[in-house]
Amino acid sequence: MFKGFVVGILVGVLLLMGGVYYYFSSGMAPVATADPPMPYEKQMANKALNAHIGKQNIASSPVPADEPNLVAGAKIYKEQCSVCHGLPDLPPPAIADSMFPQATLMFKGKGVSDDPATENYWKATNGIRLSGMPSFKGILTDTQLWQVAQFVSSTDKLPDSAKKVLVPEPPPTAMSPVSAPAKASSSKPK
Repeated sequence: MFKGFVVGILVGVLLLMGGVYYYFSSGMAPVATADPPMPYEKQMANKALNAHIGKQNIASSPVPADEPNLVAGAKIYKEQCSVCHGLPDLPPPAIADSMFPQATLMFKGKGVSDDPATENYWKATNGIRLSGMPSFKGILTDTQLWQVAQFVSSTDKLPDSAKKVLVPEPPPTAMSPVSAPAKASSSKPK
């Protein structure tokens, strides 16, 4: 009887694994960004991400969240991150809505201002698989990664100097054509 129970469990596990394999290999799993998420996809991805970051034992930031570092972080954010994560008082970037999962908008709602800088540092350094979030390791220096991590952790309490950096530059105005200088008439006495 015990042997039958163990065989039943083994057959059940093999059938479950075969069903999951078939689900993914037959094209039934949603893979397009417009597809609805799989059941528990977000919860499982967040649990895996949080567990992985938690195991990393990231040291405390060597960069304080002071005004010069927040201003430097704002410059880096504007150049490298705002195309996906947006700027204050502007509509979300078009690319943010077409990503799956959608990119976190740093200035709509809480963004990631409730996440510790160590977590944001890890995300900026390593990227997040299957999310569109790239790794900036090798693109930014370690100091720059910490500055942008401190910045995004502080988006709800930025000094005015950092907010000014985030103001979009106006588009260049069309210049009127430059007219050629008038030729000086030379009048020679005759």
